[in-house]
Amino acid sequence: MTSTQISSTGTQSAGGDTHVSVQDLRKTYGSFAAVDGITFDIERGETFALLGPNGAGKSTTIEILEGYRDRTSGTASVLGVDPQHGGIDWKSRLGIVLQSTGESGNVSVQEQLSHFARLYPNPRDVDEVIAAVGLTEKAKTRIKSLSGGQRRRVDVALGVIGRPELLFLDEPTTGFDPEARREFWELIRSLKREGTTILLTTHYLDEAAQLSDRAGVIAGGKLIDIGKIDELGAADARIPVVRWTDQNGTHEERTLEPAGVVARLYASLGAEPQGLEVIRPSLEDIYLELVSAYEKTTDVKSTEKELS
Repeated sequence: MTSTQISSTGTQSAGGDTHVSVQDLRKTYGSFAAVDGITFDIERGETFALLGPNGAGKSTTIEILEGYRDRTSGTASVLGVDPQHGGIDWKSRLGIVLQSTGESGNVSVQEQLSHFARLYPNPRDVDEVIAAVGLTEKAKTRIKSLSGGQRRRVDVALGVIGRPELLFLDEPTTGFDPEARREFWELIRSLKREGTTILLTTHYLDEAAQLSDRAGVIAGGKLIDIGKIDELGAADARIPVVRWTDQNGTHEERTLEPAGVVARLYASLGAEPQGLEVIRPSLEDIYLELVSAYEKTTDVKSTEKELS
């Protein structure tokens, strides 16, 4: 077994195809709507990313689904249970990795995981999980002596030790170096292969693109777009750009057939153009365009309301 593999023995079944269902979810504080009418489903075995700027409503939505915060209105179902009324048996089917935790710094990694494993009916093997998050050499080390990235790996280990059917990952790779992030991605892929449903929030758009089947984009408490990773945003936003340079300066052309544009340029010049690039919009490009367009629309509406 490699450092990023986890045995699938004993994986549980939730008994349904939809693991998360949210309909017109709202959370208000006085006149402020932190979550404003969000609707989405997450299917069994799917990795779903919830994306948005700080203060958009992501964490509030996640906390409602985890049962930590009550909603104001709307409906929510997580593994077939209303999270507002989920009991111990329901909670044992969840894995939760928060943005920050208050882990016991005076115990070792192995001691902490062994303690948590005893709280679940069908836990994973402790040594197996420690290996999966790349902490075998630190198993006997006290948590307070670990680096920030290593402590984050402990958080992830605690989230998966109970063999969850649904795993919540809230900014899971904060503090990871590039190598650790790649190893973490492989761990998440191994969990996905064994059927774990994953709800991910992250500010690393490349991470969302690598790990997720679908994504929802939240801004101002509203779900402004949802879909497969390669289908988010307006169709025009996904059109590739061909860019090149000649004696008249830099040029670019948006086209659905970039190979044809490159072939035409080569034929006309008799050689490859200088500075030739074929740029396909990334998830980050599309995300930034979605959020910017929403914010501009919101500003316009706010201005119109003030002037009325």
